[in-house]
Amino acid sequence: MSWAIAGLSLDRLSAEPFWRQLFVQLDRMIVSGDIPAGVSLPSERELAESIGVSRVTVKRTYDELRQMRRLAGRGRSGSVVQVVPQVSPVMGRLKGFTQEMRELGREASSRVETIEVVQDRMMASIFGLPSNAEFLHLVRVRCADSVPMTREVAWYALHLVPALANWDGQGSAYGLIEQSLGERLGEAEQSIEAVMSSDEEMRVFGFASPEPCLLLKRKTYTSQRAARRALVEYVEGCFRGDAYVYRLKLTL
Repeated sequence: MSWAIAGLSLDRLSAEPFWRQLFVQLDRMIVSGDIPAGVSLPSERELAESIGVSRVTVKRTYDELRQMRRLAGRGRSGSVVQVVPQVSPVMGRLKGFTQEMRELGREASSRVETIEVVQDRMMASIFGLPSNAEFLHLVRVRCADSVPMTREVAWYALHLVPALANWDGQGSAYGLIEQSLGERLGEAEQSIEAVMSSDEEMRVFGFASPEPCLLLKRKTYTSQRAARRALVEYVEGCFRGDAYVYRLKLTL
């Protein structure tokens, strides 16, 4: 609470509403890094009592900060500060999230939600394999500078890359696949569509209500030099729409 008492001040003679004064000051402190990402702000009641305003005033301020994506979630200890990185990757070359973030000067990390070896008839149909084929099913949250950027649901064909069965889900899947195959991956087919965030994605991104996102679906294949070109990965990644602007290079 010391930062709130020492860093915030209200001009009680100003015509500007208290909520707006608080919003401007907190927004400036978050953007400048004076209040770093990951810090929990005081609850509405605590902050209201400490600076002598109504709880409704603080609630309006926090709601505006959430609209600006400065805050994520609501908890007993208040709301958590987040600064969403704005990224603009170039499409046209097959690369994983880790490599993409490295090229953009961001630190990539992952949080694994599900990792299991399964049999799945629908995936077997997509991969063109027998119904008893085994896959690594991986659900993970991919972060840039510790901020959740995408929730990724992936399936990998274990008959092509058995080593994935012992993978912990951290780092680059493509790096492990290429190391196991002894060659670079071939090509990928990818689609992008606009969707609204699901309940799971709202939880991951800290959205208070459904927000626009980008859903990327990708099929990744082994190279033509392999015994035969084969589908090795199917992944669906939901990327937050407030952070991603994809760029394409076009030639005439």
